[in-house]
Amino acid sequence: MPPARYPVVSAEPADPPRRAAAPEPAPAPEPVRPRPSAFEPVKTERKAAIERRAAIENREETLEIPAGTWIRVRLAQTLDTKYTPPGTPFTATLDTPIVVGRQVVVPKNTPFEGTVVESKSSGRFRGRAVLEITLRSFRMNGTTYRISTVPDARLSGSHKKRNLALMGAGPATGAGIGALAAGGPGALIGAGIGAAAGTTAAFVTGKKNVKLPVETPLTFSLRSSVQVKRV
Repeated sequence: MPPARYPVVSAEPADPPRRAAAPEPAPAPEPVRPRPSAFEPVKTERKAAIERRAAIENREETLEIPAGTWIRVRLAQTLDTKYTPPGTPFTATLDTPIVVGRQVVVPKNTPFEGTVVESKSSGRFRGRAVLEITLRSFRMNGTTYRISTVPDARLSGSHKKRNLALMGAGPATGAGIGALAAGGPGALIGAGIGAAAGTTAAFVTGKKNVKLPVETPLTFSLRSSVQVKRV
């Protein structure tokens, strides 16, 4: 009998199984861009037209009072440095309409309000009284408009000559009385009494004030422009 045959087994290791290659990543999808609307240009133009119309209407509804415009008013109350301290409010009425171009912007008799900026009486023998006021606002058709004006300052006259006259008249009067009473020596005594009396009169009556009665006309100038609604 022929010998049995056995399968030949190789001693070399078998090749390891090959791994499947990783699939390549798919390319990222392109962002979807919205297609331009055929009505977009129309919408943009319409919006711009609305904005232009609103700007035109706004200009038509308001008027500008330029800086430097003169405002002429009349006081509605009395102001006096003797009784009116700084910071006191006051009222006035427009005496002359404010006109821009050919149109009346603020009519006559419009109420204005102002403030006393400085109020100081003069000294007994020197200095001058000072009253400085300015306008702050006016009210028209239910709306209050804030304004800034150049202050109007008033000064009292100098009382130096008046004091000198009072003190000079005192000795003359006293000398006359003394001469009638006692002749020559009495005249010298009377002159001394008169000088003292003249100085006292100047001390009592020399202090001055600035007083602006009701209906006093005043003129102010606008520092900056003001936008107001059409009347």
